[in-house]
Amino acid sequence: MCFFLCFTGYPANAATEISGDGDDSNVNRTVDENSPFSDDGLLDGFDSTTTTNGSNDILLDGFDDDDTQNATSETDLPSSTSSAQELPVNLSGSASLAASYNFAHDPPEGDKNDWRGLSRLRTELFLELEIKPSDSWRAFISGKADYDFIYGIRGREDYTDEVLDDYEDELEFWEAYLQGNISKQIDLKIGRQIVVWGVSDNIRVVDVINPLDQREPGITDIEDLRLPVCMTKLDYYWKRFNISGIAIHEVRFNKNPAYGSDFYPLEVSVPEDIPESNLNNTQLAFSLSGVFSGWDVAFYWADVYCTDTYLSGENHDASPLARQKHARIEMAGSAANIAIGNWLIKAELAWLDGLKFTNSPGKTYSRLDVLAGVEYAGFSDTLVALEIVNRHLFDHAKALENEPDRYEQDQVQWVVRLERDFLHENLTLTILASVYGETGNGGAFERFSAEYDITDSLKITGGLTLYQSGDLPIFRDIEDNDRFFLEFKYSF
Repeated sequence: MCFFLCFTGYPANAATEISGDGDDSNVNRTVDENSPFSDDGLLDGFDSTTTTNGSNDILLDGFDDDDTQNATSETDLPSSTSSAQELPVNLSGSASLAASYNFAHDPPEGDKNDWRGLSRLRTELFLELEIKPSDSWRAFISGKADYDFIYGIRGREDYTDEVLDDYEDELEFWEAYLQGNISKQIDLKIGRQIVVWGVSDNIRVVDVINPLDQREPGITDIEDLRLPVCMTKLDYYWKRFNISGIAIHEVRFNKNPAYGSDFYPLEVSVPEDIPESNLNNTQLAFSLSGVFSGWDVAFYWADVYCTDTYLSGENHDASPLARQKHARIEMAGSAANIAIGNWLIKAELAWLDGLKFTNSPGKTYSRLDVLAGVEYAGFSDTLVALEIVNRHLFDHAKALENEPDRYEQDQVQWVVRLERDFLHENLTLTILASVYGETGNGGAFERFSAEYDITDSLKITGGLTLYQSGDLPIFRDIEDNDRFFLEFKYSF
């Protein structure tokens, strides 16, 4: 399969498709009051049919939709206290300082980079501008600029050009789109945006639309890792159903560890071929979803480029003549949620066709991914979750188990997550373990983190990530990458 493997999944939501910055409620589309995509309709999908008092509270306890809560609270504010929200232009953003400290590295050999000690000291400014010319249309533009001081402090000459290019500074538009209602039941959203498919919290199965930033894996959750892509998205709403069609205009792939970083798996730099973003390379996607009493389901199809890579060259190995390439694949899949009391049961499956591997040039493969997951929120202020996926490759060849593919016929990944809130939900402690292979033979990492809201605007996040090396390329020789991390973030 593809050369680099995804590390994590994405946030769950009652609806199986989430679009953009999670603030679509700001566009006031008039829909049928029974629509599952209105505030009340969305919650209807988790009405209890087993409680004797007919209340939704027990069923929804621990599985509240944050976006729905936010939208409801904003709507309930009296007009005298929300004049700022009524303005057609709203500017917001955040400023942050993030650091990482590597404590397990041995002294480097030869001319390799020295990643011991403080390895990141990055500042970031993130701005969002929302313009609402009417109740049914909005324009949203966001961008970020960041600079990492660590390279100047430690000496830029000690790092490869690839590391400096990818890590030292960055300036780019983030999400930038126009969104509105064409009619009572049709929405249009065009521009750079994020679309989330599926129900999994931590493992990507049907979620194939947006690439990820994987340059420092294991430090943060998927919601902070997705990279926006320019696309046109058309949604049709009818009662409890949503039909969505997407044309993806921008060809964009994962931000993977750069040559010279402590996560780069090869000894040499291998260039990556990126297809042009033109009409011939437009990617297409389609989804049909519905929310019902106590459960929801969605079906997906996509014709996209695989974000992972295979090596192609004269010798089909990691030689200077090799190049990283991306296969064009098709994906057909489904995802479903069912809520039973304090339990939330999840399932996803995806059929992928057109996969390519380094050790099998000229041949394409098919794979079936099946995921099962469960969350329990019956403990006070606590969430416990487990997700397991098996990826089965059809017509598997023994050569795929050799370097650099290291791909077995069945690849298992499982993730355990424990979260608990303290101090009136101002402090959140999280323990997460992501393991590849039944016993971790593919590699693994564990994250222990704490997030504390000092004020409504100031937040501090810190923790520890531990890594274990494994057979998979991205986990090769990373057991010394253990690190502490710390971030201060001020939102305005």
